[in-house]
Amino acid sequence: MDLHEVRRDWTRLGAEDPLWAVLVQPGKRGGGWDVEEFLATGRADVEQTVAWLDQLGQPTRWQRALDFGCGVGRLSQALAAYADEVTGVDIAPSMLAAARELDRSSGNIRFTLNDAADLRQFPDGHFDLVYSALVLQHLPRPAVDGYLAEFLRVLRPGGVAVVGLPTRPAPTARGFIWRVAPYRLISWAQCRLLGYPAPMRMTPVPHADMVRLLAEHGGEIVGQRPDLPYTADWHCTRYVLRRT
Repeated sequence: MDLHEVRRDWTRLGAEDPLWAVLVQPGKRGGGWDVEEFLATGRADVEQTVAWLDQLGQPTRWQRALDFGCGVGRLSQALAAYADEVTGVDIAPSMLAAARELDRSSGNIRFTLNDAADLRQFPDGHFDLVYSALVLQHLPRPAVDGYLAEFLRVLRPGGVAVVGLPTRPAPTARGFIWRVAPYRLISWAQCRLLGYPAPMRMTPVPHADMVRLLAEHGGEIVGQRPDLPYTADWHCTRYVLRRT
């Protein structure tokens, strides 16, 4: 699977059911999300993270913030309360179109396409904050590693990245399936049996791999904790990473 497939799948998801695709929850498929309820989940995510950053002694106001894999702007809009300028990037044009329609900020969010395997459109040290939740897990592992390196590159020295990642499947029935079944079989089942508009892969990154990647690219972990309980089928970790 390469990024062309990722763009194809997420463009389809964004065209058919964007809010549910961004935040998969029971009873929310087929337009089941109330927009205000949906955006409130983004505010809760960012507010909890800002409080955590404050406990870690990290900045909680930023000049420029990047929301990587912004989808329809659920987190971008929440980040706009804490940053002078927010850039939301996504691989799917349909998601970006929905994000612009839902944008209720004061004009300090810019939504832009990024379908390359890097962030070359941004110079070194451009952002004070990179934020990415429920995104990297849907990419093939080489792309995950590459983007993590890019997060560090586009951060100014001392800037932080807030990154959520699954580390391993949980001991549930679905977690077992993810552990043993090949992705092609899972994607077939998602589309043919569960009726997904397009498949959603899950890519874990073990903690030891994260430590190694950061050491290779000039970063360090300044905080980690279990991620928000978006799913019971995966053990997920949210990291605060700092460019050294």
